Amino acid sequence: MLDFKKIKIMTKLAAFEQGKGKEDIKISKYYKTDYIRYQVIKTAVSVTLGYLLILLLFGMYHAEYIIRKIVTLNFVRIGQYLLGFYIIIMAIYITGAFIGYSVKYNHSKKNLSRYYKLLKKLNKFYQEDSADEKGEA
Repeated sequence: MLDFKKIKIMTKLAAFEQGKGKEDIKISKYYKTDYIRYQVIKTAVSVTLGYLLILLLFGMYHAEYIIRKIVTLNFVRIGQYLLGFYIIIMAIYITGAFIGYSVKYNHSKKNLSRYYKLLKKLNKFYQEDSADEKGEA
């Protein structure tokens, strides 16, 4: 016999698993510090590659000027500016990634707590059904 409460719970669980819960379940496999550290490292690598790509493109765009002035340019000063700008950008992105992924992890845990409550409720229905079947037999 169909139990509509059980069907409703299973539908909610399936919708969560197929929708936004898919990512939440992946996130739940990590400890908070490991997840945040992994995401911050990915952010740092991406920012570094992007910064180097921008420098390369900027250098290619101004290649003629650089070649003409190569003897008179103060490369130490330019390197200091580029390194300082890199450090500032990296600090901003890492701070943002740390805060953002921390909030995302906490939100994911909140969603998963609702998911686990529904699973416990469904398990309770199944235990009651198995107890009823044993009592009838």
